[in-house]
Amino acid sequence: MRFSEAWLRQYVDPPIDTRQLAHQLTMAGLEVDSVEPAAPPFHGVVVGEILEVVPHPQADRLKVCRVAAGTGDPVEVVCGAPNAQTGLKAPLALDGAELPGGRRILRTAVRGVSSCGMLCSAEELGLDEDGTGLLALPADAPVGTDLRTYLQLDDRAITIDLTPNRADCLSVEGIAREVALLNGLDFKVRDTDPVSVTIDTVIPVTVAAPEACPRYLGRYIAGIARNAPTPLWMKERLRRSGVRSVDAVVDVTNYVLLELGQPLHAFDAAALEGGIQVRFAHPGETLRLLNDQDVRLDGDVLVIADQARALALAGVMGGRASAVSSATVDIFLECAFFTPAHLMGKARRYGLDTDASRRFERGVDPGLQARALERASQLILAVAGGKAGPVVEAVTPAHLPRRDPILVRAERIRRLLGLDLEPARVRDILARLGLNPEECPEGWWVTPPGFRFDLAIEADVIEELGRVYGYDRLPRRHPPIPAMMRPVSEQRLRLDRVKDLLVDRGYQEAITYSFVDGRVQELVTPDIAPLTLANPISNELSVMRTSLWPGLLEAALKNSHRQQERIRLFESGLRFARRGDGIEQRPALAALAMGLVEVEQWGAAPRKVDFYDLKADLEALVALTGRSAELRFAKGQLPALHPGQAAEVRLNGERLGWLGMLHPRLEKQLGFQDRVFLFEVDQEVLLRRAVPRFAPLSRFPKVRRDLAVVVDEAVNAEQLVACIEAEGRDILRQVSVFDVYRGQGIEPGKKSVALGLVWQADSETLTDAAVDAAMAAVVENLTVKFDARLRD
Repeated sequence: MRFSEAWLRQYVDPPIDTRQLAHQLTMAGLEVDSVEPAAPPFHGVVVGEILEVVPHPQADRLKVCRVAAGTGDPVEVVCGAPNAQTGLKAPLALDGAELPGGRRILRTAVRGVSSCGMLCSAEELGLDEDGTGLLALPADAPVGTDLRTYLQLDDRAITIDLTPNRADCLSVEGIAREVALLNGLDFKVRDTDPVSVTIDTVIPVTVAAPEACPRYLGRYIAGIARNAPTPLWMKERLRRSGVRSVDAVVDVTNYVLLELGQPLHAFDAAALEGGIQVRFAHPGETLRLLNDQDVRLDGDVLVIADQARALALAGVMGGRASAVSSATVDIFLECAFFTPAHLMGKARRYGLDTDASRRFERGVDPGLQARALERASQLILAVAGGKAGPVVEAVTPAHLPRRDPILVRAERIRRLLGLDLEPARVRDILARLGLNPEECPEGWWVTPPGFRFDLAIEADVIEELGRVYGYDRLPRRHPPIPAMMRPVSEQRLRLDRVKDLLVDRGYQEAITYSFVDGRVQELVTPDIAPLTLANPISNELSVMRTSLWPGLLEAALKNSHRQQERIRLFESGLRFARRGDGIEQRPALAALAMGLVEVEQWGAAPRKVDFYDLKADLEALVALTGRSAELRFAKGQLPALHPGQAAEVRLNGERLGWLGMLHPRLEKQLGFQDRVFLFEVDQEVLLRRAVPRFAPLSRFPKVRRDLAVVVDEAVNAEQLVACIEAEGRDILRQVSVFDVYRGQGIEPGKKSVALGLVWQADSETLTDAAVDAAMAAVVENLTVKFDARLRD
């Protein structure tokens, strides 16, 4: 919710500054996301009035204007705006003025004609994107007045990040009510006098779904002036609230929505056939919305219709066919209360998220509609003229929300908040909350007002007492918790130990949503059908993740866009997949690395991370379990990974996960500018730990012999090591690969692999003859199995 501080202070003006106001709202649970100036800095701009306009003698598109500046003689200004005309009042930047962006206005000559200032558009003042003409000021604007003072531009636009339960603060009036409560000030809802009914025209209303729409009001307004401009004060309040001005009628409905929190909609009365019907859509019925989106409606979707067709998606968006246009003369203005349960998820079903749906889904005061309709009628008649008909109302009281009394016990307040609030203080807070407290022996009976849908039980009301009293003022107590030692199996590695190792190796833990973008997931795991959410938070979070990689990739992409040259991220969490009729939730651990291997330094040349860097990190994790000897990497194919840099990881023959470089196709589609390396492993397999067992130490010396063999490129080092270990398992203690060579002296298609073999016996000192015999047996075995030969 974004609003103007000046607009708020017209309702309630506490003796605190903007910083204190923002802090106060945040501490009360209405988190202030930002406080921004209502206009960029500029000075030397006043209200000017064009007294005379003559063509420029040297330029067809320019005009020479004589402009009154409020002091001294009128000034001469060369202007090219198409709407510059005699009698227009517009911003005038005087000689020496400074506009947004540091642009200075100085006396100059334009095509031989002196210009002593500049008449300004809204774009040039940073107030709007419209730069097609001068910013037209009201006819009664006092000439010579500083523009910042006249338009109250030294204002702040405050943005509040509301929780879903506080729909009552989705309006300036609601926030003002909250500010008055927090500062102990009186607050009274502003009364709106009914407009004069001057015509008898009505459009009948029928509600066929009262359980979804228990109250619907409408009014016929005839003879509006569609070319009537929206008043500048209204445009400014809309702009500072983040709403673009459209036209007088639409601006009024948006204004009332921001002011009171009640959505309204205006239909072109000439486009209606018969009366208004509020009903559920016919299955397969279609509707073109105001955004030109064609939707096929389901039978559980509420619509506003006439006798011929659906006109609007109730509580979400109007339809194009009945929209108010430049040719509209008569309108039908509607205002309704829709039951939140019947509207929840309907907007997102069609990929929509509107100001109206946001409010109706959370709950609008069911007693607000008549006042909002009168307020909107009042403003439309004042801005665009016209004649108002009587209000038509269809209401079903049985389906309106009932607010049952709640007992708030004094003892329960002490127990939950941990302090003794004075009864007078409790009674005052409850009264200011609009709960109309009635004392009883246990405490107070209260009845929540219509605008507080979130107050349903005693704990809700006590939470309000704590919130208004001040969360930061509540006493702190540590609950007594008995210390219990839990058994820890030696056969299970703690996940925290794995995380610590990754942090030690330069990674940072990421926590991403379990919901991901279906498009990204399809790229990463196209062979696994995702679980689609029926009511997603947004289109970008529409499916349950089948891999942790989509979340890490998105986090890495955001970091790379912020010029991070070294990115190391890991995450542990659940993956979700269908298994028969059920859903399997399996914990996984994933990591991502890109950019430089080390932070920039003088001791080593910068190097980009590669496949083997990430492989080393994974090997270090497995080493924690004591099962490094069981770890194997096999060449594999995975859609998300580069075909030549992908490995299936196995532990004792069981699949542990995958390791590799992101496929270049995905790298390009996702927008990465650098290579990305990832691994993902199954937590259940990774965390199985080998129980340490003692092995006697030999008292006899070791003997090391090195061996270099030439084999085919297709033979990998792991096969050679396995073959050697099988042959020399009695006295062979270690085999390590310390060199791989291709090049001069080695024929094409071949490679040289150098291995170090360590021999040791438990009962005797090995002789050279014994070691030579063992080495000969190894070489023979390698020759037989792999056609290996000793390197010359």
